[in-house]
Parts: sequence; structure tokens; C-alpha cells
Amino acid sequence: MRYVSMLAILLGVAAADVRAQNQQVDWNKPFPPHKVIGNVYYVGSEQLASFLITTPDGHILVNSSFETTVPVIRAAVEKLGFKFTDIKILLGSHAHGDHMQGDALVKELTGAQVMAMEQDVPALRNMRSGGKEHPIDRVLKDGDEVKLGGTTLVAHLTAGHTKGCTTWTLRVQDGGRAYNVAILGSIGVNPGYVLVNNKDYPNIADDYVKSFKVLRSLPVDVFLGAHGTFYDLTTKYPQLEKGGPNPFVDPQGFKAHLDRQEKNFTARLDEQKNAATK
Repeated sequence: MRYVSMLAILLGVAAADVRAQNQQVDWNKPFPPHKVIGNVYYVGSEQLASFLITTPDGHILVNSSFETTVPVIRAAVEKLGFKFTDIKILLGSHAHGDHMQGDALVKELTGAQVMAMEQDVPALRNMRSGGKEHPIDRVLKDGDEVKLGGTTLVAHLTAGHTKGCTTWTLRVQDGGRAYNVAILGSIGVNPGYVLVNNKDYPNIADDYVKSFKVLRSLPVDVFLGAHGTFYDLTTKYPQLEKGGPNPFVDPQGFKAHLDRQEKNFTARLDEQKNAATK
């Protein structure tokens, strides 16, 4: 197997970026923008998930995606009746180009404060789309809160996929009930990830193990993620349109996703450990 260097991955050249460059997937294919629950709205493409958290004092955007995805996000925000220029804070899932490459453009268009987990800052500094400096206005630590207009998001360090991979949680009100929402950064092991004897990220396997424990400890009612495939977006959205119970309220789906990813991680780790001893 040909391994992609972890350094390249941390610079934002993730497997998704490579596939996009090869035009095997239309990463910017629009998807119907919609209210997920409470003040949480989906404004991403079919493949790359972005979320708008609305408040009376302006809005929070989670994930700018590729720079070429930003017009898709903007159109989705405006289709929902919100102003793109009302975005005051920009957050991200992790330092891969398919989630945070568009940060500079979003800041240019909105003036939003860009915030990122400290462990991802070096990789983001090297993510310079079109030669533009990657903006970072606030460096976050594990457990930090981001507040705007009565809404509070909590940054949870769930490292492994990147050194600063971040899962965001918030509580929302909908229909007279309170719900715990989680936007999973990623806990997947991409093709080419080196889990054993990784000189660029020596503690990658330990970080994955810790992150699985952190994620399993979170109270989650509504499961969202950096890719719609994480939480079956294309299946659940048509169900949402039909009415009835909100399909995004899916704590068991969150657990099932973690189970699948942890099984894959363990298998990949064992495979690489065995290969290293030969």
C-alpha cells in the first residue's frame, strides 16, 4: 500500500482533496438547504456539510468547505432568508481543505471572526488558498465556549483525524423541548493514514483512542457531522420533508457510527502493528 504522508494530510491535502482534484466526485453539488432543528440549519453541499447557527445578534457558520464551495453555501444561506453578511463567527471541523479551505473567502465576504482549535493552527497556517493568508482570530482550547446571541457552542478536542479535530456541541430548543446537538468533526481513518511509527504524528493512535472515549461520553440527541454521509443526510432529509418525527434526532445513529469507525480503526491499527513486526 502506498501511504500518503501525514504531513501532507495535515497541510490540508486530504484524501477528499485529491479525489476532488481528480474530479471523481462533484463536491460542490448543491443540496436543499433546510432547518435541522431549533436554530440549526443545513447550508452545505451534498457532500460537504456546513451548518448555520442563527441568533438575534448574527450567525455562526460551521465549515467553509473548499473555497469553491463558498458560493454554494452563500446561496443556501440566502435561500433560507438569512443574510450571508450577518455571519459573525466562522468555525471548522478540522484542518483539511474540504472543510476549512474557504475560511479566508468567508472572512473577506462577511468580516466574521475565524476560530480554530490550537492543535490545528500549524496546518491551517499552511493552508493558503490562492496564496492568501489563512485567518485565525481566536485560538481555541479543548472545552472552550463560543457564544453569540444566547447560543453557546462547546469545542471538544477529538483528535486523530487531525491533531485539532473538533466536535461541536450545543443545546437547542424545538417544539418546547431541549435537545443536545453534536456536529462530529470526524473520527474516521482515511486511506493512507499511518497509525504506527508515524514520525509526523507519533501519538495519533492514542489520540484516536482518547477521542472515541470523549465522543461516547457526550450526551447526543441530534447527530450531525462534517460530511452528510456520517449521519445519512440524503436518507433523512426526504423523511424530514414528509413530516412526522424529526429523523435527525438519532442518538442510536451516533452510537452506531462510532461503533463502525472504532471497529475500522482497531482493524487498521492491528494490521499496521502486525506489518511493523515483520
